[in-house]
Amino acid sequence: MPSFVVNPPVFFGSVAIVLLFVGIGAAFPQRADEIFSGMQAAILSGFGWLYLLAVGIFLIAMILLSFGRYGDLKLGPDDAVPDFRFLSWLSMLFAAGMGIGMMYFAVGEPMTHFAAPPEAAPLTIAAKREAMSVTFFHWGMHAWAIYAVVGLSLAYFGYRYNLPLTIRSGLYPILKERIHGPIGHVVDIFAVCGTMFGLATSLGFGVLQINAGLNYLLGVPVSLSIQILLVAVVTAIATLSVMSGLDRGVRVLSELNLSVAVLLMLFVLLVGPTRLLMRDFVQNIGLYLDSILLRTFNIYAYEPRPWIDKWTLFYWAWWISWSPFVGMFIARISRGRTVREFVVAVLFIPAGFTFFWMTVFGNTAMEIDTTLASGALAKAVQADLSVALFQFFQYLPFSAVTSALAVVLIVIFFVTSADSGSLVMDTIAAGGRTDTPYLQRVFWCVLSGAVAAVLLAAGGLSALQSATISTALPFSIVMLILVWSLFLGMKADVASRQAQGAVMPQAYPASGMTWQKRLAQLLRAPDARDIDRFLEEAVSPALKAVARELQARSRAAEVETDREAGTVTLTAPADDVRNFVYGVRRVEHQLPAFTAYEAARAKYRYEAYTFFSDGSRGYDIMGMSQEQIINDVLVKFEHYIAQLQSPAVSLVVAAPEH
Repeated sequence: MPSFVVNPPVFFGSVAIVLLFVGIGAAFPQRADEIFSGMQAAILSGFGWLYLLAVGIFLIAMILLSFGRYGDLKLGPDDAVPDFRFLSWLSMLFAAGMGIGMMYFAVGEPMTHFAAPPEAAPLTIAAKREAMSVTFFHWGMHAWAIYAVVGLSLAYFGYRYNLPLTIRSGLYPILKERIHGPIGHVVDIFAVCGTMFGLATSLGFGVLQINAGLNYLLGVPVSLSIQILLVAVVTAIATLSVMSGLDRGVRVLSELNLSVAVLLMLFVLLVGPTRLLMRDFVQNIGLYLDSILLRTFNIYAYEPRPWIDKWTLFYWAWWISWSPFVGMFIARISRGRTVREFVVAVLFIPAGFTFFWMTVFGNTAMEIDTTLASGALAKAVQADLSVALFQFFQYLPFSAVTSALAVVLIVIFFVTSADSGSLVMDTIAAGGRTDTPYLQRVFWCVLSGAVAAVLLAAGGLSALQSATISTALPFSIVMLILVWSLFLGMKADVASRQAQGAVMPQAYPASGMTWQKRLAQLLRAPDARDIDRFLEEAVSPALKAVARELQARSRAAEVETDREAGTVTLTAPADDVRNFVYGVRRVEHQLPAFTAYEAARAKYRYEAYTFFSDGSRGYDIMGMSQEQIINDVLVKFEHYIAQLQSPAVSLVVAAPEH
């Protein structure tokens, strides 16, 4: 393996931009806070409306894609089978909703809005309602619609058209081969920089909360030097996990972390006002749905308020920056799912869990503040958001134990986020390659820790937030183009299927076998040897004949045979467009069993099943003559040529092979 595997323009361009922000913080530590705050204010005042509008478009677009005619399209070939069972897939999506942010804001955000709501009178019943409505809005479907746009784009163009898992691949219907040029490089640079500062912001929140927890448990002072030391220590742990290749160990650790987090939530539910929390959860959902449309587009244009810059617009920028990370995770686990399954699950499963989490912690905290704490909890949270969770635990049983667990959870979230985030940045900077050396992932891991430390020193969380908002602006425009590209790609795919249906309206091609042969095949199911003999005696000679004719007409073509896998493949390579592929493979299907004895002696039916490069569904050609197979190849090749010449369809089908 080469020692350095990168796409140079993306790698060096991303590093240069990151170092520019870090350099400002390091060179002008006294003025950095002023510089970053001014940058943030300028962007939000000039483009805050764009963040709000873009996120609204993302949510509407995802809903339209899932419930429209595109919902049945597969993330992969038409006959692709999901890599994971449905419940396993849902549980992984559920895990994707957990992170440092949920630990940091579980108590802090509802209590902050309760004490200083955007519209209601502070510390009132109306403030409670508004606090939970706003919290749900920030952590609900809008956030997951942002992740869904990136995840769906990566999965759709990556698995269906064999493009690399990089952001630029999602723009292929618009840019075609130009995605491999400067425009594609710029798009991936935006993705890497956004991920870097989104990750650094999460690490900043985590380190502030770890410091607050250690102060509560051990009396460790809350100071910048301690926080930078914590960044260094936890980044070092993440770096060691990357260097040792303990991916399985990290996965087990993160799964254990999720289990402990759920147990912590259940503990609060049981020792808190359980009956009231279940009642509040139902009410909170109603409040969220009732206000969702207005909040989606409410930028307080007629009565400007700094509240929206500090909360909603920062959240949207943070989620946009974080979207390549979460998007790639959900894309990797979603191959074989339909667009409808993907969108519905991504929008509702993690958001549903988050709603319950925020209700348990947020409503319990407000109940404590209005009873046991007599307002002390609200004052503590307003003074320092990072201490909110630990101040909250003081009013519950076993506070030392729960606080210690919370610190451990945050540290593990920190480590797994740094590890996984470095993998995503490395993959994008390497042009979609995942077989890069560990040292490259180490580089991104160390750089993310350094960015978090320098920006914390330069301006605290405000510096991290400013960097996130700045890098999210160009990437939000990229994401809007991704939405347009998805619609174009899926429109072309549906047109392709309809065109194919006009040529082959039945399950078998028009050039298929005679009905007598078909009947004979139904009466005697072929075995594996029959299929292998058919591939050797009929399919291979037919495909080689077509290849020779293409070569005679100055068209490159080759036939590959893999006897062990049971495949024969004709490939006609093409420059800058998707190759023509007509392949036949041996597949097996278990025959139905009607008794326990039959089930124990499982029997299989074997088929000679076609596959193609455009993701369309294959079919069984067992029993065809060589002439019939050649005719079928020509039907598919004619369809391929027609697709490339059609402006509506060629947008997607002309994807290069990798």
